[in-house]
Amino acid sequence: MKFQPIKPKKVSSQIADQIRESILAGDFSPGDKLPPERELAEMFSVSRPSVREALNILSSSGLVMSYQGGGTVVLSLVEAGQGGSLSELIRTQQERALEVIEVRKCMESWTSFFAAQRALPEDLRRMEEILVGMERNLEGKLPSEDLDANLHIVIARATHNIVWLHLMQSIFDAMKEFQRGVWRAVYLTVEDHQLLYTHHAAIVKAIRDRDAEGAREAMMHHLTFAEKRSVAYVAGNPS
Repeated sequence: MKFQPIKPKKVSSQIADQIRESILAGDFSPGDKLPPERELAEMFSVSRPSVREALNILSSSGLVMSYQGGGTVVLSLVEAGQGGSLSELIRTQQERALEVIEVRKCMESWTSFFAAQRALPEDLRRMEEILVGMERNLEGKLPSEDLDANLHIVIARATHNIVWLHLMQSIFDAMKEFQRGVWRAVYLTVEDHQLLYTHHAAIVKAIRDRDAEGAREAMMHHLTFAEKRSVAYVAGNPS
């Protein structure tokens, strides 16, 4: 038997390994910024050049991208390139958004299913905090479009499957402009906002109760409703 000599691991590689593990654990979503080099150096008790080298390692592997003066941003694991092609397609051909919603119905019904099986107490706490924010907006007659989107991402995060999370984040980023248009055009009344709150509360309740099938059905019900409203929006706003 022939053994290989043990080589000490560079500090920068150890830093890169820890940041990589954090990203793959879902601590950072696509588009999130990592802490600045100075803060990372303090966290790891190392020099800034070591941190910079670690970020270069992660950048070479496609996990992050550093921008001059803009920090280091976590990239999606599922994007084929940095062109925003899906977002552009939806912008120019709005009916394509309906195809994306069809995909979302399949994906998110199952993210809800797995979230009900796997959600940790901190995941449930995040969901409850978002519902509280939605309820507060209802009382103030304010829209909750950002909270709505955030809840769907938190549910994907609660699957503790990094691919689900990155797929969902990429789709939501591409759909952001379209969804904003839908919210402002077809969800106009207090009753509309109350209904959306009721849908989301039902999804979270099923997840909290560990009712995987109930969570899947509640999400499918919600997205089927959203699909009908989106169809109406597209019909009134042809590309």
